[in-house]
Amino acid sequence: MSAALPILNISSYKFVGLNDCAALRETLYQRALALGLKGTVLLAEEGINLFLAGTAEAVRGWVAQLKADQRFADLDPKESWSEAVPFKKLLVKVKREIIRMDMPTVRPDQAARPPAVTPETLSRWLDQGVDDAGRPVVMLDTRNDFEVDYGTFDNAIDWRIKKFTEFPGALADHLDELRGKTVVSFCTGGIRCEKATIVLEQQALDGPVYQLEGGILRYFELAGGKHYHGSCFVFDQREALDAGLHTPADLQRPASEAHRG
Repeated sequence: MSAALPILNISSYKFVGLNDCAALRETLYQRALALGLKGTVLLAEEGINLFLAGTAEAVRGWVAQLKADQRFADLDPKESWSEAVPFKKLLVKVKREIIRMDMPTVRPDQAARPPAVTPETLSRWLDQGVDDAGRPVVMLDTRNDFEVDYGTFDNAIDWRIKKFTEFPGALADHLDELRGKTVVSFCTGGIRCEKATIVLEQQALDGPVYQLEGGILRYFELAGGKHYHGSCFVFDQREALDAGLHTPADLQRPASEAHRG
């Protein structure tokens, strides 16, 4: 627990088949409401995606109840601390997808999880400039353009997409940039780059593809800010986090963020 900051913020997701979303939605909402939590939980047939905040006891109590369901037993939420709850209300919603890509054939809950690289290994690869097989490593940012403008990995590929549904088309237009290299796709917390890596695996790139395990936030937690410049945009009132998982005191909003819809 942070001695200085009283509010625990968590984010987590899991692609897992759910056939009881409506009932599960009511259960999770009532539990969170009773514990005074705020944030957003998204449910779909493909899994769960959540961002919640409250006291440490309340948040961890809610997570413990969730993990009692074997479908979520291996959830490992990313944690950060703040002075105040960065959400205005509690929302638990049933959606078509927990992260929208509009590619019905891409169902991570029905396929083997794509390969992932740990933050520690990635940091070492970036130190070396190559992976352990001596192959050049390229970082592929799968986030929206305004998020990238807050910060990203050094020399990362950024296709300036406006929304995640544009990723498959952008990939089709830029395949030659990735051929013959080790591609590491990344995003804020892992959910987008997991879907993106499945699409990458479907291409004949003549090289391995990985997702960054836990996304940028897990990288900050385990590897610090090495090879990363700027901050990481987050979808709550904190706006962005630095490598210490705190909002930078001198945070500057990019011009692109001012025009975000």
